[in-house]
Amino acid sequence: MENFVFYPRTKYVFGRGVENKVAGELKAFGMNKPLIVYGQGSVIRSGLLDRVKKCLEEAGIEYAELGDVQPNPVDTLVYEGIEKARKEGIDSLLAVGGGSAIDTAKAIAAAMCYDGDFWDLYCGTKVKAALPVGVVLTIPAAGSEGSGNTVITKVEGLHKKGMGSDCLRPRFSLLNPELTYTLPPYQTAAGITDMLAHLMERYFSNTEGVELTDRLGEGVMKAIIEVAPKVMAHPDDYDARANIMWSGTMAHNGLTGCGRIDDWATHGLEHELSAVYGVTHGAGLAVMFPAWMTYAADINPHKLAQFARRVFGVQEADDTKAAFAGISALKTFFKSIGMPTDMNELGITEPDIKLLSTKVVENKGAEFGNYIKVNEKVAEAIYRIAAGE
Repeated sequence: MENFVFYPRTKYVFGRGVENKVAGELKAFGMNKPLIVYGQGSVIRSGLLDRVKKCLEEAGIEYAELGDVQPNPVDTLVYEGIEKARKEGIDSLLAVGGGSAIDTAKAIAAAMCYDGDFWDLYCGTKVKAALPVGVVLTIPAAGSEGSGNTVITKVEGLHKKGMGSDCLRPRFSLLNPELTYTLPPYQTAAGITDMLAHLMERYFSNTEGVELTDRLGEGVMKAIIEVAPKVMAHPDDYDARANIMWSGTMAHNGLTGCGRIDDWATHGLEHELSAVYGVTHGAGLAVMFPAWMTYAADINPHKLAQFARRVFGVQEADDTKAAFAGISALKTFFKSIGMPTDMNELGITEPDIKLLSTKVVENKGAEFGNYIKVNEKVAEAIYRIAAGE
């Protein structure tokens, strides 16, 4: 087991009606004038945004607003938010929505404590400070409500990059499963896939001596796989929604990565799909993870075989055979919840494999990943598997 620091400073408030506690939580953390960051309609149509604003107004909390965050959030809105935040004199961020709203809020929070172009922070400049962020979560998927990570796409050149710092972990996150009842099935399934991907990026590691961390990750993965069909069949099943929502948080708050070296190659590979073709991140992961696993199975099958046996109950002694059986089981699960498993099912019938391979090393480096090393040649092979070639 590797040395590690685990500092989950986020306060989680979970359950029915917790969004009504937003004013009290803001005050408790000294967040006196937040910029409310939200998406393109659902929080407005549902009345949630109005309820949140009413809570703030009744508590005498001033605020400013930044709406229209899109899926796969972009730098242009971040720049707009920075300008508004400085003009309005905001001292904190309140994201109302899913991962895109939260990631945008985090980008603005970091930018407000940095003198240069905020994009520097996504290109290697260390984040040293950030304004506090609070969250009212509506989409369980990205896990951004409990992580210090954020991903933004630079429109010019279509560069999708992430960065992270513990100072970007939200101070509080309000999680009400009832707010997820009306999510479309495809979005629910994409969120479930994203959660599993966050767990697998940590699980597929060469670090030895991490039995407890392995078992924690396996437990969350098994819970997601067990509960997912219930959520898909009965969207208003409170307990099923609650388990999925909490799983999304647990998948990405760092707990299941403690003591080991993570991988994250597949997220890098998928980021190019969503940057170039605008696909839903979770759906892209449903395509790219089995493709990456297929390539990795012939090189380093050990952890893939363990995953197959412990998560899907595969009964196969040979590691390579077990690994491939696990990949098949994972693809069957993805299909069962309505996710694609190849690029054609994503609507990408003629992928530009060379462009994707070139861009991924441009953004991730000449060699990336840890479970197996991925370079441009390997990336091209994985993209071709994903394309069904």
